Amino acid sequence: MVSMKTIFNQLPGHARGAFWMLLAAMFFSFHGPLVRMATAGTDPLMVAFIRSIFVFLMMLPWIIQHCKIEMKTNVLPLHAFRALFSMTGFILLVIAQSKLTLAEVSALTFAAPLFATIGAVIFLREVVKARRWIATFVGLAGVWIVLRPGLEVVDPYFILPVGAAIFIAASNLMIKSLSSYDSSNSIVAWLAIFSVPLTFVPALFVWSLPGVMGLGWSFLLGLSGVGAHMCLTRSLAAADASAVLPFDYARLIFTALIAFIVFGEEPSIWTWIGGAIIVGAVVYIARRETIADRS
Repeated sequence: MVSMKTIFNQLPGHARGAFWMLLAAMFFSFHGPLVRMATAGTDPLMVAFIRSIFVFLMMLPWIIQHCKIEMKTNVLPLHAFRALFSMTGFILLVIAQSKLTLAEVSALTFAAPLFATIGAVIFLREVVKARRWIATFVGLAGVWIVLRPGLEVVDPYFILPVGAAIFIAASNLMIKSLSSYDSSNSIVAWLAIFSVPLTFVPALFVWSLPGVMGLGWSFLLGLSGVGAHMCLTRSLAAADASAVLPFDYARLIFTALIAFIVFGEEPSIWTWIGGAIIVGAVVYIARRETIADRS
């Protein structure tokens, strides 16, 4: 009898990639609600630190097993700087998710690839053609629609998910350089190692150990993060990014649905319109990058 695994592996690459990306989106969609639960009685900075510990412990068996070969690196400072950008973005995201409507935060963080395009031009000297610039500015217009500055009073906390998107974009740009030297697994492992001290320092200023429930929510937060990145890696290995990227934006729907069921949050129509514009712009940019790589 043919196993389900065999049947799955016989599917076309884009079908397997879409499955893994949808699963990653589902894991990512639990991040905001779990942050909200974990920060109910604990400062977000403390939650970020505890989550980093759990992620490190989950990665530790792999690190011990591969410390003599894959963990060796000649670009350790680059790993450290990448972790600094990544953890800064993560901390901003955790604070935002503890304070703001989760669907709006999710929509705004989709802008990370737009900022990555701008960063690639400034720091990597990449040449970006007119169509990608137009798509980038259209996507930024989507950010404006979600926020609607001048039309409504904008909560100052909304600067946090935008800032998180910028730092995440910087972190993602550094992955391009790191992947020339080290494997994907070692890049993730070094991030897990550096994340502990980087989140420990800000946690010192608000130090207060959570109760059993808080630790439980933080553990699930770390588990969802590891699960999301494992699924994401498998998705990108199975198919081109442009083929699977659109499925990641199911995260906005999943997040809004969970937030509505658990917290009674109802995103405005402008969140959906702005989010759709951001998604469209990012998908277009991803497709143009794929076409450029094949030419």
